[in-house]
Amino acid sequence: MTSHFVYLIGTKSNYKFITYVGYTNNLEKRLNLHNKSKGAKFTKGRTWFLICKKSYKSKSIALKEEYKLKKNYNLRNKLLKKYFINEKVFDF
Repeated sequence: MTSHFVYLIGTKSNYKFITYVGYTNNLEKRLNLHNKSKGAKFTKGRTWFLICKKSYKSKSIALKEEYKLKKNYNLRNKLLKKYFINEKVFDF
């Protein structure tokens, strides 16, 4: 069975951090595409690091959760702060 991931990546730009939320079934490949400027248009030209991820059994559930996280900037900022406190990638 294929796992479906929702992930949060971040980058530093002009003294602030920018985050991006996405969906994939191959997390390592997707992060490499973002860093090679072949991912989403928004992520081109920057170096991204993985902040957190969550695995789902169903693509439809993963896409719904991705949408929720994309719209929830407060949660994204909390996850970013948690990443810097722990200094490691975590599951949310």
